[in-house]
Amino acid sequence: MYALDVASSFAASFARLGTGVMTEAPARRPAEHLRLYEFEGCPFCRRVRDALTELDLEALILPCPKGGQFYRQEVLERGGKAQFPYLEDPNEDLSLYESDAILAHLYATYGRRPVPLFRRTPLDTLSSALASAARPAGFRARASKRPDEPLHLWSFEESPFCRLVRERLCELELPYVLHNVGRGRWVDNVPLQLRRPLRWAPEPSTPSRRELERRAGRLQVPYLEDPNTGTTLLESRAIDAYLESTYAL
Repeated sequence: MYALDVASSFAASFARLGTGVMTEAPARRPAEHLRLYEFEGCPFCRRVRDALTELDLEALILPCPKGGQFYRQEVLERGGKAQFPYLEDPNEDLSLYESDAILAHLYATYGRRPVPLFRRTPLDTLSSALASAARPAGFRARASKRPDEPLHLWSFEESPFCRLVRERLCELELPYVLHNVGRGRWVDNVPLQLRRPLRWAPEPSTPSRRELERRAGRLQVPYLEDPNTGTTLLESRAIDAYLESTYAL
């Protein structure tokens, strides 16, 4: 089943036409974490997560899968309707529904530039819907124990292996701080194992990638830290097994 999961996750990434991979330093970094209420399989939520990767922004992710007991009600109380994605930006004292409105805010406020042209076309939403069809997971809640503190995940949106971990976090309604480590230059797309023999291994291209290398000892995602247990893990399979054994009921 793991091989099938990986294959369908690769198909979802392929459907997104290369978005959610590359990043560039934002013109401004938020002082406080953005708060994003969303669920993994939602095509409109994916558009926002893509933008977070591309703008190299961190966010507190509050998963709201269907049937969820924790954060869906919180969105209803805060915003007046259970609709996703829902973004709270404490730096601007602003709350937003609708992916188009959220994208406009993120690019204008933190990128200091317009939303990229592709993001303003129907193709962006269509390709996101195709990705959800290719990988129909991360929609429904499962019984779980609630952690005292949010977990921390180093990830980028269209990594097929990171997606598998985010799906499990979403289904178990586990809040986590998303540390985006998108690739800051095209050379980052060449595996490090191939670059090193050629002496073509420059320093990590973004602050978040440098922090990942410092913490994990290498540039590899997904990487999970759980402050509730002191656990740190690489490899999607190992992380999935840990989340199941620690938090699933």
